[in-house]
Amino acid sequence: MEIVSQVVGWINGFLWDYALLFLLCGTGIYFTIRLKFVQVRKFKEGFRRTFGGIRLKGEKADGSGMSSFQSLATAVAAQVGTGNLAGAATALIAGGPGAIFWMWVSAFFGMATIFGEATLAQKYRTQSNGEILGGPSFYIKKAFRGNAGKALAALFSVFTIVALGFTGNMVQSNSIGDAFHTAFGINPLIVGVVVAVAAGFVFVGGVKRIASVTEKIVPIMALIYILGSLVIVAVNYKNIPDAFRQIFVGAFAPQAIGGGVLGITVQKAMRFGVARGLFSNEAGMGSTPHAHALAKVKHPCEQGVVAMMGVFIDTFIILTLTALVVLTTGVMGSGKEGVSLPQAGFETVFGQFGVIFIAVCMLFFAFSTIVGWYFFGETNIKFLFGKKAVKIYALLVVGFIILGSALKVDLVWSLADLFNGLMVLPNLLALLVLSGVIAKALKSYEGGVQTRESLSGVAQRECNKEREAVCVGETTEEE
Repeated sequence: MEIVSQVVGWINGFLWDYALLFLLCGTGIYFTIRLKFVQVRKFKEGFRRTFGGIRLKGEKADGSGMSSFQSLATAVAAQVGTGNLAGAATALIAGGPGAIFWMWVSAFFGMATIFGEATLAQKYRTQSNGEILGGPSFYIKKAFRGNAGKALAALFSVFTIVALGFTGNMVQSNSIGDAFHTAFGINPLIVGVVVAVAAGFVFVGGVKRIASVTEKIVPIMALIYILGSLVIVAVNYKNIPDAFRQIFVGAFAPQAIGGGVLGITVQKAMRFGVARGLFSNEAGMGSTPHAHALAKVKHPCEQGVVAMMGVFIDTFIILTLTALVVLTTGVMGSGKEGVSLPQAGFETVFGQFGVIFIAVCMLFFAFSTIVGWYFFGETNIKFLFGKKAVKIYALLVVGFIILGSALKVDLVWSLADLFNGLMVLPNLLALLVLSGVIAKALKSYEGGVQTRESLSGVAQRECNKEREAVCVGETTEEE
């Protein structure tokens, strides 16, 4: 196991210290410029479409897709997980407070990247036997024709199945087990078994049950955690200016806040900020497009602007609040790691109830992520092997959930980083190759919006038909 850890650590060092650090940020910057700061220009529209569509009992999902909000809820269910609690804590310990700044930077540019991912997922989704499937594997095949496209798409699918369905869900169950062990002294393995059984129940219900669960859990769990965090930060309001000082100073001069003593450098702050930021908001990773592909919208870019809100909610709201809880309560030097660090922060105000509060939040956060990541992996199982392999995949995921609850957390995180990184490579290549398609779709969408404002009746319907014909591009397996 030690040899495996060393090899994985070496590969991660190359991927995250060099390759992905520049690829992810570079791709985000490129799309930000090419799409003319779409994350700023379309932020108001994305906010309106997202929060105007919240329903605890919304449109029912079926084999032909989900409502736009259900798709976003499934995506956010995957985004808002251990990365917002344990991941943020890991970044703070390994990269110092400055890592949070680089999380913000990568998330800002990542909003443009995820706009492109969701748009392509909608445009190149496939309908077969009344069921809609979509995601990076489908647009990778369009970006690279012939055997090269098939090989890259297959590689992405394999990486996704391993990264999300297996190692990723091990991370989630590991964090749930750790949180409940800290709060209640329960054996993590017992917690893992209970979580696995509950997850299995959701898995067998298919897309209908997944959509139903996520659209109810996500808004409630996010609101409860946000309110609890705001109370902690409000109690420690005098420390808020210093917390932001540590974040901004630590991003460029970590030694000025004592980070140099711990060996923390600017490069480490960037490395862990981007790595944990990706694990948290998943922009550029190629995971959330599987959910956005199923949204029932009139134009691919409609889901693109909604997808941006997932990154905003995940990083700029929830993850930032976790960081502020840790920094304002002064528990950075407590020796705690992982989810135990925000638990220690909540404990300073709420006592033992704070420890229990985080354990319960972690349960809902991580469980919703398990459901979302299972669904993303299932899409790729169908892409590679067809429906017949889904039951085997579900059983394997249940087994990995149990296994992950009992493993050492460092190796689990390292494996998750490795396969997340491998997922990114073919996805970003396809995004860059198809950047012209994304730009054309956005131009058509904005032109369509302007035309709708000036036309009515028959002329408006004709405009909508032309716009949809240019941009929707829904295909069948045969095509």
